Amino acid sequence: MTVLLTGAAGRIGTALRDRLPALGWSLRSFDRVEVPGGIVGDLSSAADLDAAMAGVSAVVHLAGVPTEAPWPQLRDANVDGLVNVFEAARRAGVDRVVLASSNHATGFTPVRDDLPVDGPPRPDTLYGVTKVFAEALGRYYADRYAMRVACLRIGTFAERPDDVRTLSTWLSPGDATRLVDTCLRAPDLTYAVLWGVSDNTRRTWDLGPARALGYAPEDDAEHWAASLARPVPDPSDGLVGGGFTGPGFGLDEVAARAAAGR
Repeated sequence: MTVLLTGAAGRIGTALRDRLPALGWSLRSFDRVEVPGGIVGDLSSAADLDAAMAGVSAVVHLAGVPTEAPWPQLRDANVDGLVNVFEAARRAGVDRVVLASSNHATGFTPVRDDLPVDGPPRPDTLYGVTKVFAEALGRYYADRYAMRVACLRIGTFAERPDDVRTLSTWLSPGDATRLVDTCLRAPDLTYAVLWGVSDNTRRTWDLGPARALGYAPEDDAEHWAASLARPVPDPSDGLVGGGFTGPGFGLDEVAARAAAGR
């Protein structure tokens, strides 16, 4: 079965390109930059997306601005671009979409054990706002057009954790692949918002809904606890979004950094 992978040149996209084929998936990569064997295209182009969607059975949508940025950039990629992807999928009759949401959709939520994924949105940035929109748009297409949609609230994706917060929020490349594979296969998927996190000893996010679909994470950040690059906790660790909830991520600060080219 062929799966369209948008944002295939990114960090998570690269990990999935390396791992999903071994699980039986044929991938069609899509990005603005060239990826071996992939399609170069843009989310703003209906023609590019229609060509990419032809003959695929599902979409794993990772393309977009992956962090805080000025609103026009976020709007073009994470809002308008996402609508374009869903519409291209609808035109092509593709009924399963797995998309990248983020913990920053609820970043101002206080951390607690077994934090459910269905709490109210509390975005910590405009980037987080776009992920709240993504989850709502996925709900709309699931209800209106009977698409099967999984929204993955990704934690800290990295080869290894490097600070105290990520001992709880880490998502390993292997577990990211296992989670996406689960969402592509799950026969009972209708609409789901799921925490994207590994089976960390210090995990505070509830994996129950993901496990119910079949997710079986294998990695634990605790393996790296004794060799962290930054072993001192930060005051912002008490909120889901960590440092994104602190100084430097307000509208004026982000605009100033963009104007300075940083």
